[in-house]
Amino acid sequence: MTSMTADSSRPTGAEASRPTRTVNPEIARSWLLVNAMRVESFAEAASSRADAVILDIEDAVDPSHKDEARENVTGWLRGGGEAWVRINDATSAFWADDLAGLRGTPGLLGVMLAKTESADQVTESYHRMDGKVPVIPLVESAIGIEEANNIARAQGAFRLAFGSGDFRRDTGMAATPEAMAYPRAKLVVASRVGALPGPIDGPTVGTNHPILREQSAITVMMGMTGKLCLAIDQTTVINEVISPTPSDVAWASDFMRDFEANGRVIRDGSDLPRLGRAEKIMKLATAFGVQPA
Repeated sequence: MTSMTADSSRPTGAEASRPTRTVNPEIARSWLLVNAMRVESFAEAASSRADAVILDIEDAVDPSHKDEARENVTGWLRGGGEAWVRINDATSAFWADDLAGLRGTPGLLGVMLAKTESADQVTESYHRMDGKVPVIPLVESAIGIEEANNIARAQGAFRLAFGSGDFRRDTGMAATPEAMAYPRAKLVVASRVGALPGPIDGPTVGTNHPILREQSAITVMMGMTGKLCLAIDQTTVINEVISPTPSDVAWASDFMRDFEANGRVIRDGSDLPRLGRAEKIMKLATAFGVQPA
């Protein structure tokens, strides 16, 4: 995967669907879901501020239109587009066709496997894509949450994601931060167990930006490092909240300057944790273009 680059040129023709910048998906903040039946919105999504675009051929598409949606996706990708694709779950009648149809498609960055409940589902999906396409297991059930450690260690697993809506439907739990603390924490811990990047939180439904900002802050507080989004105008808020703040960057810059000036000598037990935090903040600040306050 590529690191963030800037390109001021404006492509034309088939190349116009390609984003003008890329963010390493290991640290991508906003993951924009796009209905695969709405081909006219693909290029707009790709040129938006979303760090990653996911063309959705699962829940967003009626079963009678699955084939058409898959063809929409593969046609756009072959025409110069780049995106992730959310495919149907491994127990569905569409999973095998999704993988077969997407295999070898140029522009496919990876797949998000819906309703993942076992490591075997991830590994089998990965192998059916010739071991060349990363898989984001979307965990959406009580079984999936309890299997998260194994799922995170599965061959092909790239980064965990939380299907919060389906999880609430499966368990009857509320959408409050308190009720969702356990599944979120479970995915964060499992990601560490599997040596994966931080997990991607579920989406916020609605157009209220103050609520989105508040819920994105909970994402960060819980240790998650990305968030699914349902509309282009959500991406700016998510990116801002999940990025280091200018004051964070100022603190990290000051700490690193002082640490270097003192010969990188560890003075007490707090230095190593602070060094780790400062280095992480500086890495993200560079990737996201955040300047110190």
